[in-house]
Amino acid sequence: MLSLEQELKNNAYPGRGIVIGKSANGKYAVTAYFIMGRSSNSRNRIFVTEGEGIRTEAYDPSKLEDPSLIIYAPVRVLGNKTIVTNGDQTDTIYEGMDHQLTFEQSLRCREFEPDAPNYTPRISGILHVEGGKYSYAMSILKSNHGDGSSCVRNTFAYQTPLAGEGHFIHTYMHDGNPLPSFEGEPKQVEIPDDMDAFTDMLWNSLNEDNKVSLFVRYIDIATGTYETRIVNKNQ
Repeated sequence: MLSLEQELKNNAYPGRGIVIGKSANGKYAVTAYFIMGRSSNSRNRIFVTEGEGIRTEAYDPSKLEDPSLIIYAPVRVLGNKTIVTNGDQTDTIYEGMDHQLTFEQSLRCREFEPDAPNYTPRISGILHVEGGKYSYAMSILKSNHGDGSSCVRNTFAYQTPLAGEGHFIHTYMHDGNPLPSFEGEPKQVEIPDDMDAFTDMLWNSLNEDNKVSLFVRYIDIATGTYETRIVNKNQ
């Protein structure tokens, strides 16, 4: 199991990242989502609450340049399902699953982002909490080693998550030009019981220059109730 703290501290630019898992005491379904930015347009953002989820918003609307890939709803809730993604495919998954498609089927009409030469992967996760049971899945849609004519689709399902264990997936292996897409399976990481300590660790481990916003949610598996933390660099 990897140290999530070290994974983040040793990578100046993982891009956007999703963590999903179960708290060490087995009581909570846990997810976190963070965004980073290298351009002024990407850094000019905050997370704000929207319904049971969140959306990105321009911190200074007068400085917003191109909203197409940076303004979206990263988190939405559909009944007993919590959807977390790094783009507007949150809506694609929500609408697909609302029409009885599976998580994987809902994403078949989407590909990586059209931002050549990076072809930023679309990463997505879903948490299903119902009747005291919990499962989750993660997906990445990425270019075939930087070739924009070919899309590689990976879905990872975790049917019976173990207490204290989670998985971490992010868009980029490290900083670069072009930015290299994430490779391999989601990384196995530890998930603690203390929500505030987890939030602080994540935020403090992200690169100071590049970090933008962080969302953390702990869902009580027995009741479905949840608590949320949002941290924005732009306050």
